[in-house]
Amino acid sequence: MLNTVTYGTKTDARPLLVVHGLFGSARNWGAIAKRLSDRGEVTSVDLRNHGDSPWRDSHSYADMAGDLAAMIGDGTDVIGHSMGGKAAMLLALTQPHKVNRLVVADIAPVSYGHTQMHLIDAMRRIDLSAVETRRDADEQLAAEIREPGVRAFLLQSLDVKARRWRLNLDVLADEMDKILAFPAVEDRYEGPALFLVGSESDYVKREDRPRIKDLFPRARFAKLPGAGHWLHAERPREFEAAARTFFDA
Repeated sequence: MLNTVTYGTKTDARPLLVVHGLFGSARNWGAIAKRLSDRGEVTSVDLRNHGDSPWRDSHSYADMAGDLAAMIGDGTDVIGHSMGGKAAMLLALTQPHKVNRLVVADIAPVSYGHTQMHLIDAMRRIDLSAVETRRDADEQLAAEIREPGVRAFLLQSLDVKARRWRLNLDVLADEMDKILAFPAVEDRYEGPALFLVGSESDYVKREDRPRIKDLFPRARFAKLPGAGHWLHAERPREFEAAARTFFDA
């Protein structure tokens, strides 16, 4: 079973599931999940090969969608960001009874040409035996990753005391082609869907909208001003407000 963190208590509101992106974890969504839990129960999940969830030899979207389906009941509201957004989309497309309303954060159901292998390579090259503090690891990462925010995000998945990553870096590297792609599906999700993107991000392009509408005919689109790909971290209050308005509609 996947590791989860649950906030709030069950109410008449639909339960909400939050699904993180690549290199993320349930804890990355703690602040937003806590605030949304005033509506009812919110569960943030560690996907396979992330956080404290089991490590597996595969990391396809069919795998991830199946994991999510096994842990939720029918009619759950779902938020998914980036890789987690793709997993949430496939869940909604293949098991629509499981999803009441869907928020997809800054990702489209298309294949991407970029890669995150440089980040995996940088994490692999850290000499964990020399790491006594998070700062030690940050100094090593800084040789290859200049952006402090990216380093800080990655280091949330480092267990300093155990000197190990809470990421199955080998499998994520082996499965990177699958992570960048999206399965060929012809199913449709007829429920409400909000595609929420950062105004400074190029992950969801205007030319992606026809494919989105093919699969999600009731899709709506909204932008968070001044936000990039990590829109929930850069504009958390605005992200929360948009999700709350959509789920309470």
